[in-house]
Amino acid sequence: MAPPLRIAVLECDTPLDNINAKYEGYGGVFKELFRESAKRLGHPEKLDPDTGFEISRWDIVDGDKYPNLDEVDALVLTGSKHNSFEDQPWILRLVEYTKKAIGHPRVRILGICFGHQIVGRALGVKVGRSDAGWEIAVCDMDLTEQGKKLFGKDKLHIQQMHQDIVYEYPANVTPLGSSPRCAVQGMYLPGKFITVQGHPEFTGYIVTEIISTRSKLGIFSKEVSEDALDRAVVEHDGLAIGTVFLNFLLEDRE
Repeated sequence: MAPPLRIAVLECDTPLDNINAKYEGYGGVFKELFRESAKRLGHPEKLDPDTGFEISRWDIVDGDKYPNLDEVDALVLTGSKHNSFEDQPWILRLVEYTKKAIGHPRVRILGICFGHQIVGRALGVKVGRSDAGWEIAVCDMDLTEQGKKLFGKDKLHIQQMHQDIVYEYPANVTPLGSSPRCAVQGMYLPGKFITVQGHPEFTGYIVTEIISTRSKLGIFSKEVSEDALDRAVVEHDGLAIGTVFLNFLLEDRE
């Protein structure tokens, strides 16, 4: 039996209270994605859905402790309500840590939304607010040729929840896809990282809760909210993306 994958989830935010209670932080949300994706992968001898993961959670917003890179196999940089382009001390620490992780000979990184942007920032490209506004709920991600090969699809349907973007691809990074509102939807560097601007870990329930809350707060207009709520519960490729993530993490394991 293969040893468990040691995955450190760097929690860049705390979910809404009811989501937090259901999943126990974003670490719990990703644990569910990985477990269900491992079932779909269908190779329990390589990765058992129940025993194949050793997942740790790290609060990097209010805490300053990070995992020892020599003691983990992979990092997950989660989404966040915070802005990836700001110079808050914890964001600057995360950017520097991400640079070290990218340079590590063995550790692999999964960057999600805010985490995707942090990887871009760590590699020296501009991140910031999009002129196109919010991209919310299930949207199409048009894949590049390399993206099609990696995901085994011509197009992805993925949950979105962002208004910040990576403006361009870093040097030597493989572009994975784009959308009308976001030209840099995913980045790939073999043996190092896969990032996506969308949220494969989000369910219809999670997205519905976020939209409803932000609508009440006036962040989303009534028209935007109603349109997004209709799309929040449609079928998406979260588990298909999750299986690609797992195959990536399992590559070259002894």
